[in-house]
Amino acid sequence: MKCLLLTLVLALVVSYGAGADQFTYAGFSNVSLTLDGSATIKPDGLLQLTNGMGQVKGHAFYPAPLRFHKSANNTVQSFSVTFVFGIITDGSSPSNDGMAFFIAPSMNFSDAFPAQFLGLLNPQNNGDSKNHLFAVELDTVTNVEFEDINNNHVGININSLHSNISFVPQFYDSKSGQLQELSLSSHEPMQVWVHYDGDTNKINVTIAPLGMAKPMYPLMTTTTYNLSAVLTETAYIGFSAATNNFGGTRHYVFGWSFRMGGPAPTIDIATLPQLPQIVAKSHSISKQSVSLIAVVITIIFLTVGTIVYLVRRRFVNADLLEDWEIEFGPHRFSFKDLFQATEGFKDKHLIGRSRGIWTGVQGHTSNI
Repeated sequence: MKCLLLTLVLALVVSYGAGADQFTYAGFSNVSLTLDGSATIKPDGLLQLTNGMGQVKGHAFYPAPLRFHKSANNTVQSFSVTFVFGIITDGSSPSNDGMAFFIAPSMNFSDAFPAQFLGLLNPQNNGDSKNHLFAVELDTVTNVEFEDINNNHVGININSLHSNISFVPQFYDSKSGQLQELSLSSHEPMQVWVHYDGDTNKINVTIAPLGMAKPMYPLMTTTTYNLSAVLTETAYIGFSAATNNFGGTRHYVFGWSFRMGGPAPTIDIATLPQLPQIVAKSHSISKQSVSLIAVVITIIFLTVGTIVYLVRRRFVNADLLEDWEIEFGPHRFSFKDLFQATEGFKDKHLIGRSRGIWTGVQGHTSNI
């Protein structure tokens, strides 16, 4: 009985150790991730980091810290991660800002900024070695202050949003033997592989469309970067995403796997949730706005036209004063006043009679 109990205990210990060193998620239904900000898990198991609103940030963490340092020499051991992601916009505006896989000593990012800081850092601590942050960013905006290469790049970041190395996302197509470029905000799911070799201190990042086997050549490789001076002994891993003022972008993660000391387990892509359709809400809003603007412009034109007509009519019907009337004052009545006073020039309201001589054309005269 004691032997059986000991065997069960050892089995539980081994199982826990394996679970702490590796995991695989094909969708996130019934998965105990730690979420904050705008991050949420959809009913179909899709991890949504941002919700399309402006100036938001969202984080998703593996809930337990992982031990990255070897106990023997206190150096960071090899690790690998792979994940499937997708970035979509509302269809009327370009993607704004991006997302990142990261390793950090804490799950507290309350002081991090959204937009170009990707929910990871802020202007005060950007570049501080005390951050102990490693990240692979998938950025869709050119941030001049961080010297981004363009608005579609993958970068390796150490304690800063200034990437140590960055490239336009490409993959080697073994069938054609050529490099194919990818757009991070193409509304298509893609897979990323990140591997750190603790012996050579090299970091490899590889990207490809979902469904393609891992390309034989990585997108980028750091020559040598020892993460032992960056990562704390135990640290958290997760994802972060953020949007700027314009919003309209949603960042998703479909699947995720990790292994300490070896290649990340394969994700069963057949069981992954589907990427949502492009949200066309902004299109309908835009049409309503255009219609409203057209109505307002029409009203303005009608109002201005009416005013111009009335003013012009008043000037046309106004009596013209002779020069002597301007000097001595008017001594005549308007036709309108006379018409009203005589009730249409009736004989009983005859005001007076005058007689004069009018010289007409060619010397003819007429009595009036």
